[in-house]
Amino acid sequence: MKSVQDIVEMASAYYSSALLFAAIDCDIFSRIEKGEIEADNRAMCLMLDALVAEGLLEKSADGVYSNTSASRLALIPGAPADLTNAIRYNRDVYPAWGKLAQFVKTSRPVEKPEIHLGEDDARTKMFASAMFSRAMAIGRGIVPMLGKLEGKVLDLAGGPAAYAILMCKANPALKCTSVDLAPISNEAKKYVLDAGFCDCIECRAGDYHTDEYEEGEYDFVTLFGCLHQESPEMIVDILKRANKALKKGGNVFVLDMMTDHTKTSPKFSALFGLNMALTTENGWVFSDSELKLWMNEAGFVAEETLKAPPPMPHWLVVGEKI
Repeated sequence: MKSVQDIVEMASAYYSSALLFAAIDCDIFSRIEKGEIEADNRAMCLMLDALVAEGLLEKSADGVYSNTSASRLALIPGAPADLTNAIRYNRDVYPAWGKLAQFVKTSRPVEKPEIHLGEDDARTKMFASAMFSRAMAIGRGIVPMLGKLEGKVLDLAGGPAAYAILMCKANPALKCTSVDLAPISNEAKKYVLDAGFCDCIECRAGDYHTDEYEEGEYDFVTLFGCLHQESPEMIVDILKRANKALKKGGNVFVLDMMTDHTKTSPKFSALFGLNMALTTENGWVFSDSELKLWMNEAGFVAEETLKAPPPMPHWLVVGEKI
């Protein structure tokens, strides 16, 4: 339960987000690491001091600014846990949250998903870049949870193929077919080429809403971070076609933001459901118990829900084809 003080802080919480977005856009953390920042004007001084207050920078007694260990790890392009492109995606959907009341009144998305799925080239590239960075960061924790993978994997709604790259890197004998809409699949090919995995990853243009796959061809199907934009009926349909593509005893891996049966916890997942509803026709979050019922309907036996290692809020459910 929130106190009055909590409510006051909640009302201004967007200050912190806006500050982080602006700092990324101004390349503050990289410039500080290179010693290129000077607090030589009023605006820069205000921004740097606010970043210190947020715990993203440190300030010495003689007024010299430096990165914190976390900022050095995640807020500099190319850093080990680089989140800059993922943060830019949050920045891009930031205006949609200002239309939340409009969504509640109309029950309609306030932004077309086509903007970042091919209609706008710049947004599509930014979306793919953000999803690649985000999936690489998440995937390093998730792929080890999948165990040893041998044979062929069908990576549905595979985005820019980050998970495919990580799966093949961890399992050298694995062959992966990563499927997504043509504009995204074209971006995925570039990432696969850069990573040197063209021999084991096929980037196939397709649409998992309607595609039929090679029957009994695959040992695994992955659905990572995509079903939160689908209706229950479509989720069952996707799972049924995934089941058909699997060999008997094959596994489907579903990774997503999910809630418990109350639909209110974890907090981030509940908020993420709003984020998806603002920008996609059927966006929401479902509970893991709902997912397991849909898996059963599609011909799978669902296993125990696994939680991704912190700070990731994702849950993983594995289903075995019966």
